[in-house]
Amino acid sequence: MRLHAYVHPAGTCTRARGDVPVIDIHSHNVPCGWPDLQAETGGDGPWPWLRATSEREAMIMLGEQEFRAIDDRCWNAAARLADMDADGVDLQVVSPTPVFFSYHRSVAESARIAAIFNDLAAQMCAEAPDRLVPFCQVPLADPEAACRELDRCLANGHAGVEIGNHVGDRDLDDPGVVEFLQHCASVGAPVFVHPWDMPTTPRTARWMAQWLVGMPAETHLSVLAMILGGVFDQVSPELRICFAHGGGSFAMWLGRTENAWHSRPDLVGVSQLPPSAYLDRFSVDSVVFDEPALRLLVDTMGADRVMMGSDFPYPLGERPAGSVVRTSTFLCEDDRDAILGGNAARWLDGSTDRVQQTAATTGTPMEAQV
Repeated sequence: MRLHAYVHPAGTCTRARGDVPVIDIHSHNVPCGWPDLQAETGGDGPWPWLRATSEREAMIMLGEQEFRAIDDRCWNAAARLADMDADGVDLQVVSPTPVFFSYHRSVAESARIAAIFNDLAAQMCAEAPDRLVPFCQVPLADPEAACRELDRCLANGHAGVEIGNHVGDRDLDDPGVVEFLQHCASVGAPVFVHPWDMPTTPRTARWMAQWLVGMPAETHLSVLAMILGGVFDQVSPELRICFAHGGGSFAMWLGRTENAWHSRPDLVGVSQLPPSAYLDRFSVDSVVFDEPALRLLVDTMGADRVMMGSDFPYPLGERPAGSVVRTSTFLCEDDRDAILGGNAARWLDGSTDRVQQTAATTGTPMEAQV
């Protein structure tokens, strides 16, 4: 596969070296509107809807409760592309915002919601198909329905799937989820795992603690479910799976998990191999915000298992996208280029052909053999 780098307008942020396209694998979208979900599904509320507050701003509502303020970068391809140009990003993977997953609803309701939001995301990304890569959502609570929606979306131009890290009390080692992951491996669909539906308690209701503590913990737990739950022992090595937010706290506490695997085999040593043996089976994004954290991640996972992500366009994301990767002094240039785009090109496995048309029409393409 030939991979070309988009030629950015003069004066915008540039990559570490000009021959490697920069790929942001962690961004989200929200449509600027959608059909009445109660009318579409027949289910009871509360349902998410969008309350416009200005021409460029809106509030995601859950029934009568405010969930999140957003702006037009969530739905406006031109606004998104302008920020990508400013940040020096060639290609952006566009995933659903997890609040719309709806895993707790009936299979029919969840499948209909997934189809609505998947089709709307595809419409936005079709405005810039050479630079915006849609990932779909699926009704993960039912493996057959999830596989059907994934197949439909792949046929319609989606390049992969984003899933939540759990379905109620079922983690990623649940047999139904494993069945879906096996299907992803068989059809070659990359999987992006994002934490969601964090427990709400008075202790986590302050300081955005659900996001600051809950999300890293949830992501860590989902990695453990894949390892200690035996998923990597069951699913083909062809599965390409990545965990958001640097894999949560997993890298920091791999040594503790490894020690427990050897010390308490009756409870922890349930995978075929010790946890460190599975580090080449998954990837993580780079959204850890400072150089020491990124260094720990690279030292633990290897530079070939870290991909640039930003969590665009939300306030807790990184702007400019990839800034910590670009400025970290410990990275050699080959590793920096791999994290900024080379690893993601292999993970996407073909969908990066989308950059070729833009590169061909905006200037002399710079090529990297992948």
